[in-house]
Amino acid sequence: MLHLWEKYVRACWKGNAGSSRSRSATARASGRWPVCWDAARPASAGRSNATRGFPSDENGSCRPCRPKRLRTGPWTGGCCIAGPARRRAGRRRAKPRKRHRPSCGRLWARVAEWPGRGWSPPPVDGRPRVPFPDDPAMRVCPETVHRWVYADRHRRERRARRLPRGSRRRRRRGGGRTSRFPIPGRAPISERPPEAGDRSGFGHWEADSVIGAGCDLHTEVERKTRFLMAGIVPDKTAGESVGAQLAMFSPLPAGARVSVTHDNGTEFARHTRLRELGMDTCFADPYSSRQRGGNENRNGMIRRYPHKRGEIRMGMAGELREIVDEADNRPMRVLDYRTPAEAFADELLELQDQQGCCTSK
Repeated sequence: MLHLWEKYVRACWKGNAGSSRSRSATARASGRWPVCWDAARPASAGRSNATRGFPSDENGSCRPCRPKRLRTGPWTGGCCIAGPARRRAGRRRAKPRKRHRPSCGRLWARVAEWPGRGWSPPPVDGRPRVPFPDDPAMRVCPETVHRWVYADRHRRERRARRLPRGSRRRRRRGGGRTSRFPIPGRAPISERPPEAGDRSGFGHWEADSVIGAGCDLHTEVERKTRFLMAGIVPDKTAGESVGAQLAMFSPLPAGARVSVTHDNGTEFARHTRLRELGMDTCFADPYSSRQRGGNENRNGMIRRYPHKRGEIRMGMAGELREIVDEADNRPMRVLDYRTPAEAFADELLELQDQQGCCTSK
């Protein structure tokens, strides 16, 4: 019985929908609509009697009062029929949905190439905006890239392994204990320059170590540009770590090496030697790696190749250089989809211009 009632409602509604606009125009022209007069409005308000009515809420213009009718028709009584609505929703849900594929061939070639190189979906979405800022066809949603990678089994096996991560992990932060042996001359992160905290200043670095089997890696990341430098150290000792830092920072100009934020590991116990280069040193809070998020992100990118506790040898300097170059030439959303190498080079040029202006004066 309910199905017959639904068919009757649909038939009546289809019969009324096709001619509703023409009947409305005819009724408006012939004046068959009832006109509601506003008692508070005088008869000599400047409008004819045929168009005078209630003023609207937006601009006070007058309009005739139309009788209120539901879209489902007067036969429904103003109520919703739950059964037919539920069945229609089920039929719509069962219809197949085609996944979006970029219509632009140039964009499709890049979408197919970049995830295979280890790029995450946000850079795949944002990088085309740099060479094509005014081309709306060169746009793709990160969710579209995710779905394209995981839609096909063979594509998922080839490319999903190169993605940085499949899902986010959430856990409680902080709450750990400090080291039993305090680092001499340790300055807390609260004493770090404010331009280093908000990443507005150039030349502020984050230091950390990547543990490997045999040898370790020492990494430095510039906070503003996310530029990565890394070197292989024979062991995780304070002397080797500070030696690697001096070798990395010595070739840089003074404006590009201002301060360093360290981990609380004992390998940074000789951090005071960096003051020979005029650099300030500070340490993050215990068990608060989020305060050095840029360095942790770069370390995670390095660990895709030699995994944690994986084999690292002193003869792998060439392989490490390739990994660092790939990380520094990958666009990032926080840099407006520029690469860290491009951002670091721009900062060095700006620093040279400032020094040249000061010298000329």
